[in-house]
Amino acid sequence: MWSTFIVQDEESRPSAASGGGAGTLAGMMGVRTGGGKRRTRASSPSGKALSESQEGKIKLAFFVATVGITLTVLGVGTEFWVELAPSKIFHNNQTCLAAHYGLWKSCTKALWVADVDPERESCGPLDLPGESNCTFFKFYTTGENTVLFQKTPAKNLTVMSAMLAIFGLFLMLMGAVCIIMAISKGVQFFLKPASVCFTLSGVLVFLSLIVFHQSVLSFLASDHSVPLHYELSWSVTCVGCAGAMLVVAGASFLLLALPYSPWQKCLPCRNNDS
Repeated sequence: MWSTFIVQDEESRPSAASGGGAGTLAGMMGVRTGGGKRRTRASSPSGKALSESQEGKIKLAFFVATVGITLTVLGVGTEFWVELAPSKIFHNNQTCLAAHYGLWKSCTKALWVADVDPERESCGPLDLPGESNCTFFKFYTTGENTVLFQKTPAKNLTVMSAMLAIFGLFLMLMGAVCIIMAISKGVQFFLKPASVCFTLSGVLVFLSLIVFHQSVLSFLASDHSVPLHYELSWSVTCVGCAGAMLVVAGASFLLLALPYSPWQKCLPCRNNDS
């Protein structure tokens, strides 16, 4: 009898242990599952998430801003801001000199008088074949000013125009970083600082153009012995278009950052009227 009881007791222990182990394992899995749910809820963003339509609009506005940044870099890095053309007979009877400069360097180009339009009184245009010579402005390093056609560019105004453009590029970079973070995080919080950065960068670009134009006028008024014909070139066009695109992109980001649609506020639905 005792042997039979011992055998039955030993047979019941593994089943109880297996049942207890299964319950323990289920309890541990339940705890882990609950913890996973708690972690998932905690990792959800606290701000308002972006919808697919909002993200598409943000990417479109960011594309416009990227084009503006590219045009700004192209305009600031080139020296075709203004073209200067004296008379065709200023140098000699066979060649004439034309010049152009930007924020960083100036270039002179010798053109054949035979290639110039006979009805044109000044030398040019610069797309004619000829030998060019470019030098960087020395007032950024040694402080020495450059002389072109017995005239000297306004050093302070040129440096101010360059600094405005550089600071505008810095704001463009900061705005691009904010938009990339807004798209990657999926929140609208970074749209407002991006709007401020792009709008201010566009304004600074326009101010750089205004200051540079004043420097050109000061350059022409520095000496009147050599009459010059001047015209703003394609680098200024690139920078002007870039400023307009940056302001438009900044305004678009501001509208996308609003908690409501301005179109619904300004133009109520016709269904409500009917």
